[in-house]
Amino acid sequence: MRELVIFNENNKKEIALLEDEELVEKYEEDENVKTIEGNIYVGKVQNVLVGLQSAFVNIGEKRTAFIHAKDILPKIDITKEKVEKEKPINELIKPGDPIIVEVKREAVDKKGPRLSTHISLTSRFIVFMPNATFITVSQKIENEKERERLKNIAKKYLPENTGAIIRTVSENRTEKEIKEDIEKCIKRWEEIQSINVDKIPQKIYDKGGILKKTLIDLVDANLDKIVLREEDNLELIKNILNEINADVKIEIDPEILEKYSLKKQLKILESNKVWLKSGGFITIDKTEALIAIDVNSGKFIGKKDVEETILTVNLEAAKEICKQIRLRDISGIIIIDFIDMHEEKNKKLVINEIIKDSKKDRSKVQVEEFTKLNLMELTRKHINSKKET
Repeated sequence: MRELVIFNENNKKEIALLEDEELVEKYEEDENVKTIEGNIYVGKVQNVLVGLQSAFVNIGEKRTAFIHAKDILPKIDITKEKVEKEKPINELIKPGDPIIVEVKREAVDKKGPRLSTHISLTSRFIVFMPNATFITVSQKIENEKERERLKNIAKKYLPENTGAIIRTVSENRTEKEIKEDIEKCIKRWEEIQSINVDKIPQKIYDKGGILKKTLIDLVDANLDKIVLREEDNLELIKNILNEINADVKIEIDPEILEKYSLKKQLKILESNKVWLKSGGFITIDKTEALIAIDVNSGKFIGKKDVEETILTVNLEAAKEICKQIRLRDISGIIIIDFIDMHEEKNKKLVINEIIKDSKKDRSKVQVEEFTKLNLMELTRKHINSKKET
């Protein structure tokens, strides 16, 4: 049973995904914190830095945004076409030029938002790219006949000189379903282009935030129902589901946080220390460069030899680490300091456990081998955007 629980708390919209009553993903939208990743703007070029092949663009937000020449050039399929040599940026844009851009990355620390002219509109079955000329299929769809079928459907209904990424959930969907999704994307892009821009800079499309993204991603991933604590979220959810042409059961339950020990499960996220059932524990610490996770045997002493005891704790920790990474939406470089093991076969068992449990994650997780210092390195992309403050 997969349930998406949505409730308001301290001016935040909280979003929790439960699998068989266990909390596995949790996100929040703060009404006082602005997120702009995915939004589309008509911006005005301010400065062009020829030596850095980049430019600063005013999009009307708090910080001036940044764009590189490679994000202005036509996007082509490098597997089929010769890559065009990068042109000097001053041949592409100049100060004062209006430019339609999408925010690809939020502002981070002192860096402004990162922009691109490679617009992408995410829908239920495809990511529509009006400025691209290629079609790709999610690597998670492995059947070659199905990949070819989906490509042919996209080619049939996409306008000339546009492209798309066919999402994993498209697998085994009917031509009619994918056609309707493509048509919705085309209509949305036409509406964006038809907006009367009476001033520049100006926002012309709002992606809708993490709630909309979560619904789009989960609606076809065996989501059984959506549970709302407050009725005031009902119309918003219905509008999003209607936009993506999806039908999911919706319930109102004011006592939802008391069920499944959900309050207790959410409380655990406030601590960087997570206890394991065996008596061991892991600690999760964020640094400027990476996330460091340490495994400790704690109260667990085991009944067998030392190596076997260590393996037991490390395997349990591996499962919990994958769960916490997904639950806390941890991204970037992750270094795990497991308890030192001497036998290579045991290290392999821990690696395999991490790889297996990482497959439950909706985000891509890259798992490396143990280093000479017996540290394991992972990398992961975030699902929720970093927020501009």
